[in-house]
Amino acid sequence: MNKKQKEKYFKVVYENIEKYGFHTTYVIEEIGFTPFGYSTGIYKNFGIPELFISGLPNELTNTLVNNYVDRFKFKEIPLNKKINDLIDRFPVYFNEVKNELLTEYTLSSFKFYEKSEFKYLQLIFPDLNGFFPNEVEYEYDQKILGE
Repeated sequence: MNKKQKEKYFKVVYENIEKYGFHTTYVIEEIGFTPFGYSTGIYKNFGIPELFISGLPNELTNTLVNNYVDRFKFKEIPLNKKINDLIDRFPVYFNEVKNELLTEYTLSSFKFYEKSEFKYLQLIFPDLNGFFPNEVEYEYDQKILGE
């Protein structure tokens, strides 16, 4: 991405944060590369950690980020506990991710917050058979960064 493209992109990021309170960035799948999406602005505007999601399509990632904000803004987030109703398709849970593990992934957030504090959670979802990453039968390409 050249300088002009970056300026245009960050203009959209800041406009979305101003208008909606957050922006969702999605990085598409490539051969040997798991797609991911993440939010920017949620921590500042809604008092809850930003969200990182690995391995789901763009539309589903956006739906989950929107549902997360609608449900949890200004509330405490249950960590490492199965949530059955964030979306009607499958249960999820959240785990904490240290920011330093996300420096290569969440560039918009690091630029937006600069030297300000912010936190991230990762949304963890089951494989197509309903198994989660901590279960032996789990089989899916989801990069787990948190604890």
